[in-house]
Amino acid sequence: FLDIIKKLKINIPFIEAMEQMPTYARFMKELLTKKRKVLEEETMELEAGCSAIIQKSLPQKSRDPGSFTLPVSIGNLSVGKALLDLGASINLMSLSMLKKIGEVEVRPTRMTLQLADRSIKLPHDIVEDMIVKVDKFMFLVDFVVMDMEEDVEVPLILGRPFMKTARVIIDMDDRKLKVRVQDEEVNFNVFEAMKFPKGNKNCFRIDVLDDVYLETQNNFKNSSPLEKALSMLDEELDKAIDKEVQDVIDELNKGENSSVNVHSKEELKKEEKDQTVKLELKQLPPQLKYVFLEENGGKPIIISSQLLKE
Repeated sequence: FLDIIKKLKINIPFIEAMEQMPTYARFMKELLTKKRKVLEEETMELEAGCSAIIQKSLPQKSRDPGSFTLPVSIGNLSVGKALLDLGASINLMSLSMLKKIGEVEVRPTRMTLQLADRSIKLPHDIVEDMIVKVDKFMFLVDFVVMDMEEDVEVPLILGRPFMKTARVIIDMDDRKLKVRVQDEEVNFNVFEAMKFPKGNKNCFRIDVLDDVYLETQNNFKNSSPLEKALSMLDEELDKAIDKEVQDVIDELNKGENSSVNVHSKEELKKEEKDQTVKLELKQLPPQLKYVFLEENGGKPIIISSQLLKE
């Protein structure tokens, strides 16, 4: 029945069909009476941001290129790499680095520093007009000295004052850094510099020393008082060990007064012969026999009975 209904076709006038659709009839009426106009093609102006998104002409998103460092030296000391920090309003140096540089005139300060974690730190001193050498250029730099742990790779932080003095230009895309003095300039390839980190010349083998120390300590605990005394001849002995050494000496002195029986070599051989025990020999089959290596019947061996003396 449903298939029959689907196949039915009815021809009705268009006006009657419009009367059954009020919304569409109103639209056609307004269109015919020119109350509603058909929109013609127009050019729409878009903002620069919308146009860039539609045309996909935005630059490719990049990742963090990392921090930028600059090789510097102070006097005869090659400091290594110094961190360039646009977020720092001071040039920072550790107290240990200041001691490496040598005798430098310092000035006390009442300055307080607020760190990233909102904690307040008091600097140790301030060093003014320190000569910092960058390649062939030299600059006068003021440092704030703090008593803190020194970073082996980046021991110095150069902030905005130094970057302004050195007229530093950083190209983030090419990872190049430019230092300028008047009409001269020096370029640094930061990417190539990061391939060769500063080598640490110190070599520590604390693990091996600990093992040797523990092994020696265990052996020392298990040793006798005499061994302890002999192993500590060059060291200062405490009272307890002095008493142990004295006890050992007393025992040795007692041994000197005791009599020792000394026997000659011939007497010992005679005693060995007297202590010889006669062996109980088992009966052997006819094809075997006993042969004694010693005259008194000692050290018997079993051989074939068919063997004859030559």
